[in-house]
Amino acid sequence: MPEPRSPMASFAQSVQNTIDGPITWFRETIVEPNQQKYNWYHQRFNRVPTIDQCYTDDAVCRFEADQQFRRDRMVDNEILNILRQRFEDCMLYEAPDHMVKCRPLLDTYEKATENWFIKYGDLGGYANAKTAYMKQKHRLIWERRHGPVGSGMKDEDKLGH
Repeated sequence: MPEPRSPMASFAQSVQNTIDGPITWFRETIVEPNQQKYNWYHQRFNRVPTIDQCYTDDAVCRFEADQQFRRDRMVDNEILNILRQRFEDCMLYEAPDHMVKCRPLLDTYEKATENWFIKYGDLGGYANAKTAYMKQKHRLIWERRHGPVGSGMKDEDKLGH
């Protein structure tokens, strides 16, 4: 550090060192050596309680569940983008036999798309963990009453009502 130009600057510098010195020492000798360093693309967030594990009046838990839901949705979106890109690259590279050679990639992409739509479809852009949880609950109730979605509704005679 350069020498202060005036007695007032010198006094301000000494006050700064008195206050900031112990804080800087603690951070450099205790905190930083014990931190795990992650590259930004390998950052791992601890899983938080899901929305069904939160109390109704626990706003912090609900907020964390919403943030976890948004992170999970972004990860699932990127997985779909990667699968789609792999299939498109395979089609370009393997043409004209692309429908035979790229079938496993297409099947994987279609199954992932179906799973994404089951979890996030029809929720809209402002969905949160609670709306996704309610969608899951409604789907489970529907399947209990009518069978798997897409298989048609069960007849009332077969249900024994």
